[in-house]
Amino acid sequence: MPIISAKTPLKFMLLWILANFGGFLGSLFWIEIGERAEIGVVQAAIGGLAIALPQSLILKETIFTIKWIVLTLAAWVLLTAIGIGAVGWSVPASEILPLRCYFGAIYGAFGGFVIGLAQWLAIRPSVSWAWQWIIVSSLSWAVALPIGYAVGMILHRLTRLFLGEVVGLAITWLVVAILTGLTAYRMVNE
Repeated sequence: MPIISAKTPLKFMLLWILANFGGFLGSLFWIEIGERAEIGVVQAAIGGLAIALPQSLILKETIFTIKWIVLTLAAWVLLTAIGIGAVGWSVPASEILPLRCYFGAIYGAFGGFVIGLAQWLAIRPSVSWAWQWIIVSSLSWAVALPIGYAVGMILHRLTRLFLGEVVGLAITWLVVAILTGLTAYRMVNE
């Protein structure tokens, strides 16, 4: 029996959104939002752990928890180490909206692919169609990151506060949670 029981799709989605969004908000106690070059691998590891741990509690019945946590953490560290950055915690330097959206889609697709691939390694033994998780993760980040980048830039310009960028990233995490939540529910209930 999982630590967090989510029998209905609505309950599961709410828990999944809370895990992802709450993990992001909780990570802000240790990670300072900045541009890609400002976020190091230690911060990426902390962020990866802040997300992977609550996700693993929800998926506990379906996956090997430690494997999910370690592989998710490794994906975030790898993305940061190769220069893509901690996509959920960094904002682009560009103030040109179309460029932000374009690079958000590119970085989001690649980042989501790496994260999805790592998590696939944790779920493939127990989920027959686990390969779909890679696609869902990649597409979710490719959609969510440009939305968050756009909202963040607009709010930053309107308020003249960098907090607008943080709100944009929070929206990114909310969109990712909603888009990946449906597939995660199928995983748990296969």
